[in-house]
Amino acid sequence: MRAFALWRGAIGTLLLAGLFVATPALAQRPAQAQQAAQPPKPANIDRNGVIILVRSALLALDHANKTGNYTVLRDLGAPGFQVNSAAKLAEIFAKQRNDKLDLSGIAVIEPQLSLLPQIESNGLMHMAGFFPSVPSQVNFELMYAPVDGQWRLFGISVSIGQAAPAAPEAQAAPPAGAAPAAAAKPAAPKQAPKQ
Repeated sequence: MRAFALWRGAIGTLLLAGLFVATPALAQRPAQAQQAAQPPKPANIDRNGVIILVRSALLALDHANKTGNYTVLRDLGAPGFQVNSAAKLAEIFAKQRNDKLDLSGIAVIEPQLSLLPQIESNGLMHMAGFFPSVPSQVNFELMYAPVDGQWRLFGISVSIGQAAPAAPEAQAAPPAGAAPAAAAKPAAPKQAPKQ
């Protein structure tokens, strides 16, 4: 989990086209405490809950990138995420915004998880995955903090990667009742000779 190690190592580390945000206390934890931490435990959240959290966070980022207004993205986050001002978030995501990265397709594509939701030793829920799409897939890594009985965004990383090789496009099927284009015309029926 190279990206996660970078998350713990610095606040606001820009990874590819994304951002990881952590509270100063998390970023400054001694290495001994990180090594002595207990292993992560599976999170008690169903698939629908995961999809809602992932889509909400990424669509909020998409809207922020398109409008240049990062206030709502910031306000949706946990207090540890809100240490970043809207201006700081705009600075961090400037490349995505300038590249006109469009994440709107995630609204209709099913995410694939490469890291199932797990509770880290610090109490944060961590998950990662991608939205398979063409020509590029959207990779994400998210962290959530429990706030007043809800999971609130604590860290986000989004990058664009190459999609897996796609099968060649199939030719469109002819309309019902139409003869295939390559089929020969049937011969005209022979008439019986007149007597």
